[in-house]
This record gives sequence, structure tokens and C-alpha cells, in this order.
Amino acid sequence: MNESHEAIYRRLAEHLDTLPDGYPPSTNGAELRVLERLFTPEEAELAVHLTLDRQTARTIGARAGLPVEEAAPRLDGMARKGLILSVEREGRPTLYQAVPFVVGIFEFQVNDLTPEFLADLVEYANTREDWPRVKSIPQLRTVPIGVSLESHTEALPYERVEELVRAHDRFAVAPCLCRTIAGMAGTACDAPVETCLFFGDWADFYVNTGRGRRIEREEVFRLLEQANEANLVLQSSNSKETSVICCCCGCCCGVLTPLKALENPADEVASAYRAEYDESACVGCHKCLTRCQMDAISRDGDRIVLAGNRCIGCGLCVATCPSGALRLVRREGADDAPPPDDVNAMWRVMRKVLADESHN
Repeated sequence: MNESHEAIYRRLAEHLDTLPDGYPPSTNGAELRVLERLFTPEEAELAVHLTLDRQTARTIGARAGLPVEEAAPRLDGMARKGLILSVEREGRPTLYQAVPFVVGIFEFQVNDLTPEFLADLVEYANTREDWPRVKSIPQLRTVPIGVSLESHTEALPYERVEELVRAHDRFAVAPCLCRTIAGMAGTACDAPVETCLFFGDWADFYVNTGRGRRIEREEVFRLLEQANEANLVLQSSNSKETSVICCCCGCCCGVLTPLKALENPADEVASAYRAEYDESACVGCHKCLTRCQMDAISRDGDRIVLAGNRCIGCGLCVATCPSGALRLVRREGADDAPPPDDVNAMWRVMRKVLADESHN
């Protein structure tokens, strides 16, 4: 990388580092090599002029010193490459938005992964400063599978997966990035791969850029049933109105795997629930043992032991329990901090925390 190109990519890295969860520097410049694989120098120069606000090519181009005739096709190309988010509007100019590296640019590469890109990414992961840069709120929220919530269980609309789905009328499904990467490495589990669900503008983006396929609401519910059967944890965007629901395993998932390695995963997740165990009702079938993705359940003779510090409230064990010995209850303090209204509001909260920290 020549000196002028290095300066361009460094500016882009610094720009991404101001977005939710940041993009911290590494000890050997690996973060720049990752960006060089994704962005041309011209795209990198334009990318620094996008923000979390959705704007037209004319507005972004003016900020970058480019005529709209040059900015618009470049932005369209960047959206197709998964470097930014685009929102197409019938009869009106397309809007463009910056997205974080995670969740965003990295996930958008699901159909374009190469061994070389992944090698650079691993090197970056091993040499970067702490990530996320500043801890604020998680980008994903654990949502119980629907059948695990009893009809009388207190739950807000954004805590019920069926309500999250019914709030939308546009849906898409795409391959799981994590199990795709594990498959390339020959380490994937046997869980289904086409499981990432997208809603609203994100669904349109995935379909319009060839990353996913359009589906109807009925197929969304069928895929959620499939996730339940495959012991997959549902993780929604941490907002009242969701843009994505990931169906995650504890062996391949880039979120659950590091979470599982912690001593107290329950303290690190956004979740309104935890499992509760009634030993007197347990019949010793042990069906729950293989369901838990957090190693929160272990066997003790004919009974089980539930480690509350490891439970993230996904409800997989509850849905399997034939005797009602396991049930979901609300966490203490679950209502103290409701999530932001939508993904954009969530990102603004995260960015403000990052900005405040950088000024201290």
C-alpha cells in the first residue's frame, strides 16, 4: 500500500471507529489491509462522508465535492458490495447510510467471503485494541422462542418474537454468516444455514443487492419453527422494532461463542428473561441438556442443575421440558432500560456513548 493510499484507508478506519462498537487500530496495520480488500481508494474517500443519517447522493456528493452524476453510481456500487446501506424509494431518490463494521459491513460480505479476506480479518482480530471500543448496549437482544412463553407470562411486544414479525410486511432470509465461515473452515455444525431473517428496509436491501431472497410472513414463522427444532437461539436487533433476527448456535456464532466462554454470560446480554427450575416437577428426561447453548444446564443424577449466571433467557429448554419443571420468568430490573425504538436509534445511543468517552 503506497503512502497516499494508506492515508485514505486510515481516514476511513478512523471514521468507522466513530460508529457503534468502533473499529479500533491494530498493532500492525491489519485493519487497513481489511479495508483495502473491501474498498477501492475512491470508495474509501467517499465513505468517510456518509453518516448514520440516511441522505441522498446529492447531499453526500456535495459534502464530498462530487457531482451527483458521479456520486450516485459510486454509492450504488458501494451498496451492492455491502459497504453501506441503501434504501430505495419508489419515485424518490435513493437514500444511503453508513453502517458499523459490525453489525453491518462484515455481515454484508456473506456472499463474498474469501480465504484471503478471512485471514486478514483473523490477523486483525488478534492484533487490534479492545473491541468494542466502549461498552454501552449490546447490538443484539435475546428473544425467547414463542412456545417458551406461557400465555399468562408478562411480556412486552418487542419481547415476543411473533409480535416482532407481525409488525412488518416485508421479509427476507439470507445465509448465516457465522455458519458460512465455519463451513469454509470445515468446522460447521449441522444446523441449517439459511436462517438470518431481515425486515423492512433491511429486507429490501438484502433482496435488492442479491444477499437474500424475498419471503412471506408464513415462511418466517416456518423458519422460526425450524430454528426451534435445531436448538438455535433467537437474537433480534436490540430495539423495539427489529430489523434482523439471527438464529444462532453456541458453536459457530460470533456472538454466542465468546459469550459462552465467559463465567457469567447472563450479565452481558440484553434479555428480559431467565429460566427457573422446579426440581419437584422434574421427571429426569434430560431433554434440556442438549438444548442449552450456554452450558447453563448440567446433570446431577436423575435431576438437572441450572446455573442462573449462565442463562440468557432464550427459552429453548423450556420449550422442550415435558413436565413444566422449567419456565421463563422476568429478570429483576428487566423493565429499567427499555431498548431504543429502532436500529437507527440504537446506533445513535451507541455512537453518543462512544463520542462522550472519546472526549473524556
